[in-house]
Amino acid sequence: MELFNPSYWQTFALKYGAAGLALNSFIEAIFFPIPPDVLLIALCATNPHKAFFYALITTLFSTLGGVVGYFVGYKGGKPLAIKFFGEEKVNRVHRLFEAYESMIILTAGFTPLPYKLFTITSGVLFASLPKLIIFSVIGRGLRFFAEAALFYFYGSQITGFVEHNLNLIFTISGALIIVLFLAYRRIKRGKLP
Repeated sequence: MELFNPSYWQTFALKYGAAGLALNSFIEAIFFPIPPDVLLIALCATNPHKAFFYALITTLFSTLGGVVGYFVGYKGGKPLAIKFFGEEKVNRVHRLFEAYESMIILTAGFTPLPYKLFTITSGVLFASLPKLIIFSVIGRGLRFFAEAALFYFYGSQITGFVEHNLNLIFTISGALIIVLFLAYRRIKRGKLP
């Protein structure tokens, strides 16, 4: 199906510009399978001097979509989770999620993990909405502004590198952040020398 073809969305981005990017960024955070990076890369490669503007649009609208995803999970997913798993189990998972929700949301926003799964799950587990917003802005912002910076400073010739290597770099960086965060928590609690 053409809607799931990234090249279709690259053409869409070039045709509709920032408005198309905003729409894709918003709906991808709720249900849409095409990540906003596809449109962001196409627009940044065409207009590197506007790369930071495109990153800002992507970050803001992705975060707004994440808030809607949160409410989808809160209104629709939470009652279903309680029905299938029971309130006690849902509350237990919530407490576990709550202990690490900032890191989970930050990592989901920064890495190629499906962001929508974490926004909806945050609602299902009635996580903190302010934390979702703050750490979505940080995580999504780091990702999109890093992409934009490459285009701003290196122009369209960086496109191949971004398309083929950046997801791996973000994944490794995200894993490193998690390891450092967990080590920090253990040291803080006195469990490591």
